[in-house]
Amino acid sequence: MRWKPIRLIPDDTKYPFMRLSRFGFFLSGILCTLSIALFIFKGLNYGIDFKGGTEIQVRGTQTVQMDDLRKKLDSIGLGKVELQQMGTGNDVLIKVAAQAGDAEGQISQKKIMEALGPSFEKRAANTVGGSVSAEYTQNATGAVMLSILFVLVFLSFRFEWQFALGAVLSLLHDVTLSLGLFSLIGLEFNLSVVAAILTIIGYSLNDTVVVFDRIREYLRRYKAMGLADLIDFSINSVLPRTILTSMATLMALLALFFFGGEVIRGFTSAMIWGVFVGTYSSIFIAAPVLIMLGTKREVSATQAKASKGR
Repeated sequence: MRWKPIRLIPDDTKYPFMRLSRFGFFLSGILCTLSIALFIFKGLNYGIDFKGGTEIQVRGTQTVQMDDLRKKLDSIGLGKVELQQMGTGNDVLIKVAAQAGDAEGQISQKKIMEALGPSFEKRAANTVGGSVSAEYTQNATGAVMLSILFVLVFLSFRFEWQFALGAVLSLLHDVTLSLGLFSLIGLEFNLSVVAAILTIIGYSLNDTVVVFDRIREYLRRYKAMGLADLIDFSINSVLPRTILTSMATLMALLALFFFGGEVIRGFTSAMIWGVFVGTYSSIFIAAPVLIMLGTKREVSATQAKASKGR
């Protein structure tokens, strides 16, 4: 018996993506506007990496009652205390803001453990000062902006400027929606999430370059085909590969999300979201921009002749 390969998407699809792109731009415009508004007026739930403070993980001898624990910690004078139950219910992650005169966080840790009593054991602790958190913020912002700038420069040499601008707009779209999601759901924004955003940029760029490579190949091969039809043909030709790659990535990320624990929950949440928006933006943002910017078929044909003559 001969097994047939699994096909999530048929090889001969003819979806009119460019006809639907106007709705994609409209939807993306609304979502990006909402994301920017959320970022400005609500902000992000910054972790201690960015705002400074002390983070301590404790384990109780039995399942922790969060309401009772919160009452204990609210009375010790450390300001707002954030609690997050982990694992089977015995482990709790406690976060407090940076305290004046406690740069190392030792006083905060001591007060917390005294309030908890002997029924709790300290498992791990981490303290970030204000100057370090400011440096983290600058480095994280610089890393994201530099990565997008390098993408623009690289694609300008690899393709035409219209392709480069389309890819950068797609990446900015993905980053904006990712920030909007974290602002909306209030998930902690820390350095691991910044790493996830940089990974999203790489993932989305990979999808976009695959589509652009096929578009450029077909621009040289089918010189009489209309540009919108050619882009549709190009996207449909790589669609099975794109969907299969996205599904395989999602399976790994979902396993990490459900079984990887709280430590990497922010990273995996950002990556899962990034797979969806990265795939979407490659099709409905990056590719339609080529039509909007007036990509010239003659330019591609001339470049093809020049490359053959070298």
